[in-house]
Amino acid sequence: MNADTVAAVGAGGVFLLLIVIVWQVAATWRARMLAAREDEYRRLAERYARLLEDNTELHRRTLDELTQTRSSLTSMEKMMRDIE
Repeated sequence: MNADTVAAVGAGGVFLLLIVIVWQVAATWRARMLAAREDEYRRLAERYARLLEDNTELHRRTLDELTQTRSSLTSMEKMMRDIE
């Protein structure tokens, strides 16, 4: 083998090594991004669950207040009819 062939094979090996290194760095970066996205989705799901519980509790309280208001209104209507 002459020096030019050895240099070409060496350069090809270096380029191949650089390609593998870049490929692995990109794969590692992609895996980290996917893990971060999944973590964010998990946090959003937990937040959504808390908000849903809060909304359900607010809905229950509103229904209780509406029931009390309806009862009071019915009592007032009865009282007004009795006065007439």
